[in-house]
Amino acid sequence: MSQTGGGCRASNYIALLRKALKDLGMEQIPVVSFNMVGLEANPGFKIDIDMGKRLIMAAVYGDLFQRLLYATRPYEEVPGSAEAIMKKYEHDIFQNCKDGKISTYKKLIPQIVADYDALPLKNVKKPRVGVVGEILVKYHPDANNNIVDIIEKEGGEAVVLDLIDFFLYGMYSKKFNYEKLSGSYKQYKVNQLGIDLIEWFRKPLRKALRESKRFDEPSHIEHTAEEASQIASIGNQCGEGWLLTGEMIELIKSGATNIACLQPFACLPNHVTGKGMMKAIRERFPEANIVAIDYDPGASNVNQLNRIKLMMSQAHKNMKS
Repeated sequence: MSQTGGGCRASNYIALLRKALKDLGMEQIPVVSFNMVGLEANPGFKIDIDMGKRLIMAAVYGDLFQRLLYATRPYEEVPGSAEAIMKKYEHDIFQNCKDGKISTYKKLIPQIVADYDALPLKNVKKPRVGVVGEILVKYHPDANNNIVDIIEKEGGEAVVLDLIDFFLYGMYSKKFNYEKLSGSYKQYKVNQLGIDLIEWFRKPLRKALRESKRFDEPSHIEHTAEEASQIASIGNQCGEGWLLTGEMIELIKSGATNIACLQPFACLPNHVTGKGMMKAIRERFPEANIVAIDYDPGASNVNQLNRIKLMMSQAHKNMKS
């Protein structure tokens, strides 16, 4: 089970799962914590260099398709054509993530971007809606009740920034920890090397997107941190921390002035760097149309839907004015 290992309720899940298995008389079943902070040892499970390489490749592919699909699907002339491109490359990508061949990786990425660049699209403009928030609720359609589909049905284009940025945020924070807190120089430099390595894998993606007609490359984590630091301290590292603030600013500056900020019920870090930053962001960017949405098993789907519809209604008004 993946975890951030930080100040989050999710850090308790492993212990609770083990207790549940013990109560059921099945304590021999291992529960493996997949995290990057050394939360606990995992006998029988180790990420070696080869697996790490293939994990980064898979994450880059995932971020690429998310970026291309969401930017084209609301405008496609032939319904289903944007997803058809994704399906076309599915087998090749799975195979590449198994064999880890860099030559194939560097060849596939520009091909995918070129196919999406050539996709016939309608000549219409729709409001762009950024989706930010707690890591699971932000990306998992079951956790956010398919918010991307709702945004598209309401006549918008969803913009969800890259998953890799969340890991880069954790790595980049070590610089602040070393300079301002009790972080070690070694930890700072090791994480800096980690950022450089991930950016090396991102080079083909950045190049292909820069040379495309329709798409933008992702922001560098240093730039996101600089933007966030204008409003919140980089010391905000609990949960999504300063990254959440930085992403909202990044989205507004790139034209996605409408933002849905998602959080599980009572997710304190998100209430601080998400909801808590909205007033300051609106003061700096008066055009920002931000709505905070709580996702919780006890929360009403109707309330969530109404908040999204209200935001979309304002987004369409803003486009006309």
